[in-house]
Amino acid sequence: MRMISRGGVTEIEIRRSRFICAVARVSTEDDAAAFIAARRREHRAATHNCTAYVLGEHAELGKSNDDGEPAGTAGVPMLEVLHRRGLTDTVAVVTRYFGGVKLGAGGLVRAYGQSVTAALDDVGAVERVPVTIVTIDVDHTRAGRLIGDLHARGHRLGDTRYGTGVAQDVYVPDDELHAFTTWAAEATAGQAVLTRGASTYVEIPVEG
Repeated sequence: MRMISRGGVTEIEIRRSRFICAVARVSTEDDAAAFIAARRREHRAATHNCTAYVLGEHAELGKSNDDGEPAGTAGVPMLEVLHRRGLTDTVAVVTRYFGGVKLGAGGLVRAYGQSVTAALDDVGAVERVPVTIVTIDVDHTRAGRLIGDLHARGHRLGDTRYGTGVAQDVYVPDDELHAFTTWAAEATAGQAVLTRGASTYVEIPVEG
C-alpha cells in the first residue's frame, strides 16, 4: 500500500487564480468527509472547493466532486493524479479563489491536476509494507558486528536488550523471511537464535 507520508497544504497561482491543495491521510469515508467539511468551513468564501479521495488496500474506492466547476474539469483530474501516483487512503481538497481570468475546460483540468501534483510532491509518499518482528539472540562478542551488518544491509531495527546475551529486534518484510533466516545463520556461524514475533507494518519512503 502506498500513501502520502504526511498531510500538507500547497498553494500555486495560475493566471491570477489561487489554487490551494490540502492533502491528508484517511482510512474511512467518514474521515475523508470530515476533512473535506473542515476545509470547506475554513474556505467558505472561496469560489470552489473541489475534492477527490481514494480508499482501500488497492484504492478500489475513489470519489470526486467538481463543486460547481464544469463537469469533469476538477474532481476527475484530481482523482486521476491520485491513481497515477498509486496512492490509497488519501484525500485531496483544492480550493480555488477565482482571479478574474477564465481558464477554459482544458485549462481547468491542467490547473487542478497541477495543484494536486504540487501538493503530493511536497509531502512525499511511503510504502506500507507487512513485516514480522524477528528477534536475534547472540552473545556479546558477536552482537556489535551483527548489528553493524544489519545496518549495512538496510534492515530496520527495533529494540535492543542486553542481558547474558544481546537480543536485537529486526523488522523483516514477510517476503524476505526465509532469505533473512538463512543469512542470519551464516552471518553468525549458526550461533544466533531467531524467534519470530508479531506481525505489523512499517512505512518505507518512496523515492521520486
